[in-house]
Amino acid sequence: MHQEYRPVDIETSAQQWWHDHNTFRAVEDPSKEKYYCLAMFPYPSGQLHMGHVRNYTIGDVISRYQRMQGKNVLQPMGWDAFGLPAENAAIKNKVAPAAWTYQNIDYMRDQLKRLGLGYDWERELATCTPQYYRWEQWLFTRLYKKGLVYKKTAAVNWCPVDNTVLANEQVIDGCCWRCDTQVEKREIPQWFMKITDYAEQLLNDLDQLDGWPEQVRTMQANWIGRSEGLQIKFGLADSADTLDVYTTRPDTLMGVSYVAVAAEHPLALAAAESNLELKTFIAECRKMETSEAAMETAEKKGVATGVMAIHPVTGEQVPVWAANFVLMGYGTGAVMSVPAHDQRDYEFALKYDLPINQVIEPVDDKECDLSKAAFTDKGRLVNAGQFDGLSSADAFNAIADFLEQQAKGERQVNYRLRDWGVSRQRYWGTPIPIINCPDCGAVAVPEADLPVLLPEDVIVDGSGSPIKSMPEFYQCACPVCGADAERETDTFDTFFESSWYYARFTCPDNEEAMLDERADHWLPVDQYIGGIEHAVLHLLYARFFHKLMRDEGLVSGDEPFKNLLTQGMVLKDGVKMSKSKGNTVDPQALIDQYGADTARLFMMFAAPPEQSLEWSDKAVEGSNRFLKRLWRSVQEHVASGAVQALDMTNLSEELQTLRRQTHLALTKVSDDIGRRHTFNTAIAAIMELMNAAAKVTDDSQQARAVVHEALEIVVLMLSPITPHISHYLWQQLGHDEAIVNVAWPEIDESAMVQDKVELMVQVNGKLRSKISVAADANKETIEALALADEGVQRFIDGNEIRKIIVVPGRLINIVVAA
Repeated sequence: MHQEYRPVDIETSAQQWWHDHNTFRAVEDPSKEKYYCLAMFPYPSGQLHMGHVRNYTIGDVISRYQRMQGKNVLQPMGWDAFGLPAENAAIKNKVAPAAWTYQNIDYMRDQLKRLGLGYDWERELATCTPQYYRWEQWLFTRLYKKGLVYKKTAAVNWCPVDNTVLANEQVIDGCCWRCDTQVEKREIPQWFMKITDYAEQLLNDLDQLDGWPEQVRTMQANWIGRSEGLQIKFGLADSADTLDVYTTRPDTLMGVSYVAVAAEHPLALAAAESNLELKTFIAECRKMETSEAAMETAEKKGVATGVMAIHPVTGEQVPVWAANFVLMGYGTGAVMSVPAHDQRDYEFALKYDLPINQVIEPVDDKECDLSKAAFTDKGRLVNAGQFDGLSSADAFNAIADFLEQQAKGERQVNYRLRDWGVSRQRYWGTPIPIINCPDCGAVAVPEADLPVLLPEDVIVDGSGSPIKSMPEFYQCACPVCGADAERETDTFDTFFESSWYYARFTCPDNEEAMLDERADHWLPVDQYIGGIEHAVLHLLYARFFHKLMRDEGLVSGDEPFKNLLTQGMVLKDGVKMSKSKGNTVDPQALIDQYGADTARLFMMFAAPPEQSLEWSDKAVEGSNRFLKRLWRSVQEHVASGAVQALDMTNLSEELQTLRRQTHLALTKVSDDIGRRHTFNTAIAAIMELMNAAAKVTDDSQQARAVVHEALEIVVLMLSPITPHISHYLWQQLGHDEAIVNVAWPEIDESAMVQDKVELMVQVNGKLRSKISVAADANKETIEALALADEGVQRFIDGNEIRKIIVVPGRLINIVVAA
């Protein structure tokens, strides 16, 4: 055994052993309990960052632990390879995005292997390959025929530099999140998937996900946003048309003083033809950022349209205003405004001198001062005509019944969730498998003609998607009538690829079907790991895709991920590591200097996985010192010669204590890794055990046997966290079988039974001594021993003893008169 710990040598050797023995290849075995562990796959940006190291180490620790529990573990890895960064890098470096991407994949794969991650590399996939994306094209054509996919013209956020649509979340202060260019509003044809058809299922099935953080389930429920309310028809003066609004507060209907419509609403557009002020306002609104956060903080502005709406109950006329806080893409694009009972409406009414009509009064001591703010709570109706005196709850039903009888409204369940726009005007993505025929319209590409291949040998210059100017790509014949037609040149949103990759990992070699029976063997994923930033979009889309695949007969379960762990960020100097801040640490340099095991140990020890981790050079050095100390301890132990068999019938108190500490540590670490996933406290317990073993003064053969057991258990407990050094030390401790194939150690319950326990003795609440008593000693014996202790006697000093409190297994408190 080498005297010095040489991580490069032992890590290279261990990794070669795993490779030669195909250690992590997962094969379906019905006789063993399966365990599918998956960390969210990376975008091949060029190199790993510390967030990757943390994420993938967490997954590997869990996978290796479950393997030691005797489970058949699947832990795959792949690449979320399509997307805008590849195009931008290709423009900068004057290379094809495909070549740049595949080169990055090769480099990052080697980095992952250097970390010692136990992946089944035979299942590796990249979403940019036709072998992968042909199947999402196939599913899309199936959904199109089922009516779950449609195309419509929609207002979008458009970046004129990146030449693509941006989600609301990608618009920051009116500018593109990537290039900081002023975003424009455009109306363009877009493909949508009917995720709203699954809104109720997506909401209800959250109840199945008791292995998910409550925060994530709440975020998804809020995003889906189920509400019960009324769809109400307001008449329009001098017109047979009506204006539909949706409200969750029909109890405030009698307080409506104006109706607000989106700037893009047909009523506003029609009125703008003869209203220059309104026309200018609509143009201004087209430049606005429309994310919810921006809408909340933006100044509320509006212009009167000149149109009057007719109240459905009173028949009174109220003005219709175009307002920048109403979006055409949400609900009907029109809202009834009740300034007395909605703060946004209140602020708008004050600004434009519109009436504020109170129709709800509090029923308790809540403040209602409309000179200061709107009263937004529910209460009792006033100034509400026939509905006066009703509670808000009773008014909901009374007004709903009245409007339904008058054919002026109906009860509705609405969702905040909107259909998923999946079109992107970019090149580096999956081609949408649709052919546009002048006679037949949009036609799905026949299954026999899939995949629609994305040309890879192209140069991207930033002037738009190159396939839009490649007749050899888009010119084709209509599969229905044979006439000249054109392929769709938009590509899928890259969330499309990441919404089903977890399922494809179960059968990536199937060239005949999207999924096969192996999907039901492995799914659902038992443990999914990724950042909290994916709580809504990715996780919601993956849940949606799973239900689509279920309804297509591809999988049988309702949900893709049984348990979810959301790891925190890696920070340096209190902020997230990023190249722009210049505070990154290169994982490769860390591995080169200290070895992968040090990197893994630091990442698991520095913080609980759900919390942010603060980078510390000193803590990294500390992790390395611990591994060196472990190395020396095993080296010195092995150098002392063979170890006799452990005889547990005749151990000294010191050795019994070490065995108890060993199995108590094993009990804690088993729970910390297996159930709680608090790897930091598991490592702390292992370090404490190492300290205890180092303090043993007995040098007998039985002492060496007890220390040997402790060292073996330490190495076994560390093997999921630091697998390379554990692989080597296990052999040095006398074992032929590789530790990766060894079961998790069994807890010896008898070792944890204490013959004696140490109790603290307090006098008037202050620690004065400690005593050792038999574990089964009764209260009277404990009191007698405490009172007889010399250290205690000095503080009692003949004073009256008023009370003795015994807390079993912990302490005695003697209360004496002052």
